[in-house]
Amino acid sequence: MKPYLLFALSGMLVLVACGDGNQQTAGIDGRGSPNPTAGIVSKGAIAGFGSVIVNGVTYDTSTAIFDIDGSAGSQSDLAVGHVIEIQGTPGDDSLNATADNISYDDAVEGPITAIDRVAGTFTVLGQLNIVDPDTSFDNSIDPASLDGLNVGDVVEVSGFFFADGRIAATRIELKAAGGEFELTGIISNVTANTFEINAFVVDFSNVAILEDFPGGSPENGQRVEAKGDAPGGTDPLQATRVRFRGGDLGDDGDHAEVEGFITQFDAATPTDFEVDGVPVMTGAQTVFENGTSADLALNVKVEVEGDIDAAGVLIATKVEIKASAFIRIESIVEAVQADQLTVLGIVVSVNMSTRYEDKSSVRLDAFKLSDVSVGDFVAIRGFEDSGGVVATLLEREDFTVGGPVTLRGIVDGVGSPAFTILGATVLTSAATEFDNLAGAPISSAEFFAQAMGQLVEAVGTLSGSTVVAAEVNFDD
Repeated sequence: MKPYLLFALSGMLVLVACGDGNQQTAGIDGRGSPNPTAGIVSKGAIAGFGSVIVNGVTYDTSTAIFDIDGSAGSQSDLAVGHVIEIQGTPGDDSLNATADNISYDDAVEGPITAIDRVAGTFTVLGQLNIVDPDTSFDNSIDPASLDGLNVGDVVEVSGFFFADGRIAATRIELKAAGGEFELTGIISNVTANTFEINAFVVDFSNVAILEDFPGGSPENGQRVEAKGDAPGGTDPLQATRVRFRGGDLGDDGDHAEVEGFITQFDAATPTDFEVDGVPVMTGAQTVFENGTSADLALNVKVEVEGDIDAAGVLIATKVEIKASAFIRIESIVEAVQADQLTVLGIVVSVNMSTRYEDKSSVRLDAFKLSDVSVGDFVAIRGFEDSGGVVATLLEREDFTVGGPVTLRGIVDGVGSPAFTILGATVLTSAATEFDNLAGAPISSAEFFAQAMGQLVEAVGTLSGSTVVAAEVNFDD
């Protein structure tokens, strides 16, 4: 089965089949070493440490200056899944560079006012946050899922913005009550004292300095960050600080790599679009991975590489259409090889884009595949490719013998009372609970009549390489 593209159309997530997803980038421009006289700029989610790894490039941070949410900070303030911006200089090869400046700003911070566990969303300061397979949860959230959050919890969310302002959360952290709240987004309905971000009102009448605005004050359509207080998480936010966040990513001639959703797209001019507000132009020089130019559309997630021209446009040499990580495997490692591991008999490959996090009691900061051993318990999210799985996220966790294991994927074999996913066997019994897409109970017979070719999640215990299922449900 081929990997899937992740679209968000009319508020729905749609999976669309596309091409091979197991290509690896040769470097910043996908073809070789970057120009040593130019700078490097990058925006994306942190994949790992040992310095900082973003968009497949390892950045030496030993001399970097860190800006954390508008204040001086350090690398210890960062975590896997944080979306950061890097300005740096090239290294000796295209997979390594030196970071000169690293900045991190969350997408929203404040109390949760609503949770929809079925839809996988929650609301903070009027902003809708989407939890998906690419979401990392801080260790303070237990369980590490939407089930570990409650209305009233104060959270910090890092993520990528959809065109309509929704946030695809890449990391969620609990925060102590009593701090400043924060939200970022495109503003509208600007008056002398207020503006709105997705209909959430911000009152900036008491802000002494409006920072970095080209015209001195906020204007409709600008990307803005506002900090302040909003009792109960309801508007208006009484701002104490407002910053313009729409500046150019880099300078003329800089190599650039940007990860995010297409936030502006016109089918009449499909060679020109924006990724998280960064203007991009494609042409004959552009190589497409995991699809073609015909797959580009609003809210498609991509990673774009190229050079910035004098007008601030990223002239793309490569556009990678990001595959949806709909596979989930949580179980014991059976084998480890170079760039691969085996879990439940399934071969899982890693690449330069795989995110790593050690959530076990060991807590290695610079965790990577070479730190994984046979017998470790891992949680893997990824996409199907050539009969195996490409991991987008690999976490190591503590495990109690007899504890739960999980397998989610497309059912490729059925023979009641068992079925297979990626060739791994799931065994059911009279004690197994079956649910349909709506979460309502169904019978074993109903499940097996519908299961072939469907996305299914099974949770149970391990017997050899077989999952003995306690719960089985259809997934979307």
